[in-house]
Amino acid sequence: MSGTILITGCNRGIGLEMARQFAKDGWKVIATCRNPSAAWELSELNESYANLEVHTLDVTDYAQLADLAQSLQGRALDILVSNAGYYGPKGVTFGHVDVDEWRKVLEINTIAPYKLAEAFYPNLAAGQNKVVGILSSKVGSIADNQSGGGYMYRSSKTALNQVVKSLAIDLKEQGIKVVALHPGWVKTEMGGPNALISTEESVTGIKSLLLNASAESSGQFFNYDGCVIPW
Repeated sequence: MSGTILITGCNRGIGLEMARQFAKDGWKVIATCRNPSAAWELSELNESYANLEVHTLDVTDYAQLADLAQSLQGRALDILVSNAGYYGPKGVTFGHVDVDEWRKVLEINTIAPYKLAEAFYPNLAAGQNKVVGILSSKVGSIADNQSGGGYMYRSSKTALNQVVKSLAIDLKEQGIKVVALHPGWVKTEMGGPNALISTEESVTGIKSLLLNASAESSGQFFNYDGCVIPW
């Protein structure tokens, strides 16, 4: 089984590994990142797979997003993955939150994924799988918050989960499935060296969820291993 997938944030980490795994399986991969000329691992991947193409995209540059959507007009998308994200300053405690940074986190993690779905809705409607996978985080779960803090990142992912739920409802009649995905604590630049799992393990799980998404799973929040996470 193969098709066409568009993935954001492919310059490193989860996005890069996702592009690698789907390309290896014969999918047509449309990989995007802000600065492809500086993404040497993605460039090497592009040279290795003729079925992978790279496009420039800053997910918060909505004019650039519209241009990319225009350039891909008429091309069916089977899977759309919103992977690009931003944690913001780490170790920020109560009373020391930078509101400008908070706005930046919300823009990248919450608003941009919605705009991505909006831009590529026609392509998804023309696809076979019709799946939108949005990378969320378990720290966005209100039920799971036992430690407090993390105001910027937590709130951006909690709000993102609400976007996922609404998209799942609004796009149901068109057969488009939308899922929120927690990749696990992954050994990436964001996750750090003490994280518990590799990008390969995380993406293998995410890939299975994307390929097996159904009307029943749409609008739900999943851990990379398939377990449902409470909102």
